[in-house]
Amino acid sequence: MSKETILQVKNLHVDFHTYAGEVKAIRDVNFELKQGETLAIVGESGSGKSVTTRTLIGLSAANAKMTGDIDFKGTKLHELKEEDWVKIRGNEIAMIFQDPMTSLDPTMKIGKQIAEPMLLHEKISKQEAMDRALELMKNVGIPNAEEHINDYPHQWSGGMRQRAVIAIALAANPDILIADEPTTALDVTIQAQILNLMKQIQKERNSSIIFITHDLGVVAGMADRVAVMYAGKIIEYGTVDEVFYNPQHPYTWGLLNSMPTTDTEAGSLQSIPGTPPDLLNPPQGDAFAPRNAFALDIDHEQEPPMFRVSDSHYAATWLLDERAPQIKVPATIEKRWQKWKKLKGEKFSD
Repeated sequence: MSKETILQVKNLHVDFHTYAGEVKAIRDVNFELKQGETLAIVGESGSGKSVTTRTLIGLSAANAKMTGDIDFKGTKLHELKEEDWVKIRGNEIAMIFQDPMTSLDPTMKIGKQIAEPMLLHEKISKQEAMDRALELMKNVGIPNAEEHINDYPHQWSGGMRQRAVIAIALAANPDILIADEPTTALDVTIQAQILNLMKQIQKERNSSIIFITHDLGVVAGMADRVAVMYAGKIIEYGTVDEVFYNPQHPYTWGLLNSMPTTDTEAGSLQSIPGTPPDLLNPPQGDAFAPRNAFALDIDHEQEPPMFRVSDSHYAATWLLDERAPQIKVPATIEKRWQKWKKLKGEKFSD
């Protein structure tokens, strides 16, 4: 049974008008999100991940100009005025920000901050809202919640503050949770707890998650589908298994080769050379070409289209063109492709 598509983004462009010129931060982004699934958007800093999601929730900067189509359950988000966003933001689409200390009001008690979205979006009393805030604190794993409901943010650890931010995001029972690198500032033990908590909440509520991260290790256990972003564009898009075990874009190869796994040999981790391009003047052709050891001549002249790898997997690289020469891929990627063949064999033999 196919899941219902609740969010569809088509031809999204976001430009920022600055003193230096027009920064083309998002360039023709397309994706969809289904009910109950997790879509991970991955890429280096500056690739456009956070700009994309802030646009989805109507939090673009004042100097941003957006064009494109964003459809959320029949509502055209790109046409909403600020007063209309009040009904959507925090109610139907909520966001978990990267740094809980800047997301929480240091002068307001945490319990009151969790209760606030309920009071804004629902007709309930303050006492009802506080009772539900207490229940949410317990649900997100805050110990002795009754004793801490009147604490201020500075009294809590980073992991506990992040749980509070998740509780605030869940307060109005949203359809979509956008998590913008929610575990970056946490140690690995707390990170695992937060990720498990998010998966558990998603299962209980059948909510959808857009998970923004630069950490592919997090993606493996969290996502159903993955969109790889580079220079304001999605350059590979597929299921988590397709992107991990059958990657097609050299940029995705670079991200995977910089990620340690249980099979990684000592000294085999590799960084991607160079830096992302200046989007004041996006380069002609494939934006990744100057950093790409496998670039073809055409990469420097013409931007590649999205080539279809399967019904669910697409990649924007000229290497997939039928006219492209055969290249010798890194041994680590060849290993992933071999594992993919085995995975496919196992799935087809079921």
